Amino acid sequence: MISFSCKAQEETKLEPKLENIAWISGTWHGEAFGGQTEEIWSKPSGGSMMATFKLVADGKVQFYEIEIIREIENSLVLQLKHFDGELKGWETKDETVDFPLKYITKTKVVFEGMTFEKVSEKEMNVYVDIKENDKTETMKFNYKKD
Repeated sequence: MISFSCKAQEETKLEPKLENIAWISGTWHGEAFGGQTEEIWSKPSGGSMMATFKLVADGKVQFYEIEIIREIENSLVLQLKHFDGELKGWETKDETVDFPLKYITKTKVVFEGMTFEKVSEKEMNVYVDIKENDKTETMKFNYKKD
């Protein structure tokens, strides 16, 4: 009996290097929280990638995020900070929300609490675990690339 596994190749884990996740770079748009989202990721340079996120609902900015993915101790970590519409920080001055890397495949970057999934060259899904009232819910953001 001969059997083939197409999934095995896709699930091959890649090294935790920025060049293996460079497909995230670009300008992405979607919808979430009753509004329009925009997320802009830079290409890897200087051992990191950086991004800005903006949510606009009812004609005004609800919040911003500044995000980075950086190489640290032979792995990657995604760190972010939230800001309200007037750029006042949600976290304290030295505090970041950190998502350590779990693994990378050709089409997924899986951090603890956040996953990037490449659907095509112009589409990706981002899954974020959102904790509220001792309950965790995974929210899906579908983005299209400019």
